[in-house]
Amino acid sequence: MYNMTNVLGILFANSHEEFIPELSSKRTMASIPFGGRFRLIDFQLSNMVNSGMSRVGIITKSNYQSLIDHIGSARQWDLARNDGGLTILPPYGQINSGLYTGKLQALRGSLGYLQKYPCDYVILSDCNFVDNVDYSDLTEAHIESGADITCLTVDGDFSAIDTADSIVFETGTSGRVKQTIINRAQAGKFTMSMNALILKKQLLIDLIKDLVPKGKLDFGRDILQAMVSELDIRTFAYNGYYSKITDLESYYRANMELLDADIIEKLVQKKRPVYTKVRDDAPSKYGLESAVTNSLIADGCIILGRVENCIIFRGVTVGKGAYVKNCILMQDTIIGEDTEVSNIITDKEVKIGDQLCISSAEGSPLYIAKKRVL
Repeated sequence: MYNMTNVLGILFANSHEEFIPELSSKRTMASIPFGGRFRLIDFQLSNMVNSGMSRVGIITKSNYQSLIDHIGSARQWDLARNDGGLTILPPYGQINSGLYTGKLQALRGSLGYLQKYPCDYVILSDCNFVDNVDYSDLTEAHIESGADITCLTVDGDFSAIDTADSIVFETGTSGRVKQTIINRAQAGKFTMSMNALILKKQLLIDLIKDLVPKGKLDFGRDILQAMVSELDIRTFAYNGYYSKITDLESYYRANMELLDADIIEKLVQKKRPVYTKVRDDAPSKYGLESAVTNSLIADGCIILGRVENCIIFRGVTVGKGAYVKNCILMQDTIIGEDTEVSNIITDKEVKIGDQLCISSAEGSPLYIAKKRVL
């Protein structure tokens, strides 16, 4: 097995957030809460740590205060180290670097970080996929094939919404990519990128130094698409559970899928756990008249009413006589007494008063912004 400490991880915290502005207007895509206790970055960061990687850089662009608060010292991921560990890479971090417009430009601003460590390979990943990937399998397949770039992909029958913000590959019998199509917005059977790939560190540095001065800043268009005949680009199929966050509806569906016991066991595995920031809360309390059905309830909650098919984050209060159904209630939300809510997503610290009825159509959740009072 290849020594994964020789692989450097780079995560892009802000990629794709324009497609879910409700949740990313004041935070990065990476720091969007998910599943009752996690943030989206927890999954990719845990994938890297569980695969044996010990150096990870997080490239940020804007609204990254909540991300920094969540990551802290990175102790939860065993990345609080003097040599390597986790590094936040904000814009303007180096002379002549600024607010980037493409991934290559972002990487150019982090060139000093790339050159600092004697790693052989680099794995680049976005944070809009929820999955449990063993990157050592991707690395070994990449080395064995001799490819220049190997992209993590999934095969399936996708909708136009799935491919609207996606890179799709057409491959030959040898497994080499023949054509790269970006933002196809077409339904059908495709090999779709999971927005993660591996390549040699020196190749990445050479590409950055060659392309960025020419104004070529987009990794997908200027490398994976434009250089498909020059570089040996291959795909590596992932066969496990995943969900892709493309908009508010897909975010809602991905959370609700966790209510299926089989799915959550595939995503949060004992041998490959998902690490996150620990908040020292007391166990949740349930009133004598409370009832909870098919829901995930985090620590520190007070449940006095009825909860059905819900994802409940830490510190949520459901008042006496309240009925909450098919909802995602983020941290410290308060639902008043005798209030009924269904098919809604509340951001953090939302307060909904007594004797109200708030509902939305099934599959089209109503979003209530952070700290709103209704």
